Amino acid sequence: MKSNQTVPVLQPEIRKVHVTRYITPLREGGSLPAIAEADDGFLYVIKFRGAGQGPKSLIAELIGGEIARTLGLRVPEIVFALLDSAFGRTEPDEEIQDLLKASVGLNLGLHYLSGAISFDPIVTPVNSELASAIVWLDCLLTNVDRTSNNTNMLVWNKELWLIDHGASLYFHYSPGNWELKAESPFLQVKNHVLLPYADRLEETDEKFQSILTSEKLKYIMDLIPDEWLSADGQAATEARDIYYRFLQIRLGASKIFIKEAENARAALV
Repeated sequence: MKSNQTVPVLQPEIRKVHVTRYITPLREGGSLPAIAEADDGFLYVIKFRGAGQGPKSLIAELIGGEIARTLGLRVPEIVFALLDSAFGRTEPDEEIQDLLKASVGLNLGLHYLSGAISFDPIVTPVNSELASAIVWLDCLLTNVDRTSNNTNMLVWNKELWLIDHGASLYFHYSPGNWELKAESPFLQVKNHVLLPYADRLEETDEKFQSILTSEKLKYIMDLIPDEWLSADGQAATEARDIYYRFLQIRLGASKIFIKEAENARAALV
């Protein structure tokens, strides 16, 4: 069977762009992301640091997206989007204006896939290799937001792209006993839209364990801006190390979340 996956690659660095034009809010997102134009001439979906969940959702977006990219899955380019203090002063919507004022500085953008359509498993079949890869990724990241109600996947140029990992790594909203949480099963996998097709999780685990080395994890953690990590008063170095160690422990305990996923799948098929 032909694979839908690409060769694993690390994005060498995260580019910085300056947001020059606010185009339209994406109101289906609870945190009011928006389509905006940057000084490089491209359009981006901007996730704002001033939104309700703050920089933590941007951290999850960055970690989740770059881990997915490392594993060979398709993710739009992630950029750091700089917002000037004068930006948005003419925005007539008070809610959006307040959001932009609270988001001055470094935000996160994903390259806008113009013309992409939302993924529908009935319309776009996914083979077991790709389904298993995405389910494994979301179990690792504890991503609760890849369900039939909100797949957070797009079809663009006949290929499947992953978007919106902001609901991943939710342990960071209540970080107590994070070491134990790293070893816990991912119970929400039962709602994963691709779980019925994911029958190669053991094989996927072996493959991804060899790709996602400690060095690559550290590389991704080092991409996180200090100002996001220290937004709640914690030292950036300490916060970065917790993310790194959480994911290392979770990788080492992958059999736990694989077993949970296999049990949940058996109840479906």
